[in-house]
Amino acid sequence: MPQNEHIELARKRHGYRLDHFERERKREARLVHKRAEFLQKVKGGRAKLVQKARYQEKAEMKKKIKAHEEKQSSEKKADVGPKHAVPAYMMDRENINSAKIRSETVKQKRKEKAGKWDVPIPKVKAMTEDDMFKVMKSGKRQNSQWKRMINKASFVGENFTRKSPKYERFIRPMALRFKKAHVTHPELKTTFCLPIIGVKKNPQSRMYTTLGVITRGTIVEVNTSELGLVTPGGKIVWGKYAQVTNHPENDGCINALLLV
Repeated sequence: MPQNEHIELARKRHGYRLDHFERERKREARLVHKRAEFLQKVKGGRAKLVQKARYQEKAEMKKKIKAHEEKQSSEKKADVGPKHAVPAYMMDRENINSAKIRSETVKQKRKEKAGKWDVPIPKVKAMTEDDMFKVMKSGKRQNSQWKRMINKASFVGENFTRKSPKYERFIRPMALRFKKAHVTHPELKTTFCLPIIGVKKNPQSRMYTTLGVITRGTIVEVNTSELGLVTPGGKIVWGKYAQVTNHPENDGCINALLLV
């Protein structure tokens, strides 16, 4: 084994430290202050290069925010008389230049690029690790305590195979694995039982997203081929995102609202 792969091997066998992702988050939060301190001290030609790169970053961020906000914007055109004669039934109409005129595909791509969704539950209550995991003792004399059993609902793919018990760090019980969700369409006011494709984002932690843990506020991708939704180009929409609105571990089912 090469010398530099011992960390990867340890992570494969035993997983990450329990506070690994929390430490990463704090490190990222500190970077902002370190960067600000560096920008205040830097001088000369190096300062010019740094400021140029910073300017480009800000311009890119403004473009992303503008692309996201464009969905809600609707600007009325200047009150100018029509160039040609207008029929009587169009006289009362206002000339509104709205982003809704654009195709759904373009809007969806822009929204994903901006990295924001207009979700029904924007904030959720944080969960402690004691609520999420149960410590499992292992070993000949039950001295090892590195295994964890997940207390919440979870999703695993079709071809999922459990690791050997010797190396399995996170245990997802069969009774708390879900394959389908009750998804409500907000415009049709109808509920459908749709298969889950995957877990897009769990607001509690990135680690829970990787593990496929489903809690209240989680964004899941569901198979919408049964609904017959089509794009403006006439193609079938196979998957759409939905947000979980209940506590699946208490109710025994997943209720979600489709993000249209």
